[in-house]
Amino acid sequence: MGINKDRLEQFNSLEFLAKQVVEGFITGLHKSPFHGFSVEFAEHRLYNTGESTRFIDWKLYGKTDKLFVKRFEEETNLRCRIIIDKSASMYFPVVDKPDIDKPNKITFSVYAAAALINMMKKQRDAVGVTLFSHKIEQHTPARSSTVHQKFLYTEMEKILDTAHWQEAGKTDMVQTLHTVAEMIHKRSLVIIFSDMMDNTRREEDIFQVLQHFRHYNHEVILFHVTDKKLEEDLMLENRPYRFKDMETGEILKLNPVEVRERFIEKSLARKNELVMRCGRYGIDYVEADINRGFEGILLPYLLKRERLF
Repeated sequence: MGINKDRLEQFNSLEFLAKQVVEGFITGLHKSPFHGFSVEFAEHRLYNTGESTRFIDWKLYGKTDKLFVKRFEEETNLRCRIIIDKSASMYFPVVDKPDIDKPNKITFSVYAAAALINMMKKQRDAVGVTLFSHKIEQHTPARSSTVHQKFLYTEMEKILDTAHWQEAGKTDMVQTLHTVAEMIHKRSLVIIFSDMMDNTRREEDIFQVLQHFRHYNHEVILFHVTDKKLEEDLMLENRPYRFKDMETGEILKLNPVEVRERFIEKSLARKNELVMRCGRYGIDYVEADINRGFEGILLPYLLKRERLF
């Protein structure tokens, strides 16, 4: 998206990065049918000599022989709840420091969430953030002020410290997200970033917790965060590896080539079941591959928001 890494390192700020991502994304939208997404037409006013001709209503000029400019007002009053899974598995692949070009899952999720918050602020939407692992670790109110936005950036930056991933904790999506669903008292757009890795024996319980949000009439977007190349396609060299579960510490020694076909089959079946359940519950499922950039995050949010207004 044309992010200048030198400037990024100079500012070293999640807020700065979020602005860069959103500005690049919006520039693309202005060249597409989505131009004008963040505003609604309000009224006409007379054109003043010397100002931009960008919003002149030429059809009205043809009828009246006078130059009128369209005035717009920003859409408001959407409440958003961003939920980020910060359990140990989200720190895969383990890196020395966050990198915008080669992020791990938690870095990708935080950057994407920051970009969404920046876009919400532009549209005067109220947003709150929830961070969880085996418990709720942060749950902010939903507000739209600049001070609140900066506070959210600060809190999210804290979880980018990949040196402490071993302290991140196991995942307990079921109990934790049921609790979060009960804590959101007003109808909201709920956005979840998670690799959806929990005990496979609790698959049905995980599906039920997603349905819990819809039970309270929330709109939901699930960003299924994965490193598709490694976690789904198992694209590793033909040699023995030592795999370690980041949450339980369990170690497994094997050659990935020997199990790749069966592994891909199982991974695809699980994902297809998740996609099917989301479709049944009216949840927007988005595959968020950390290697494919942020456009796939911002556009689903934009489309969902358009449908809500």
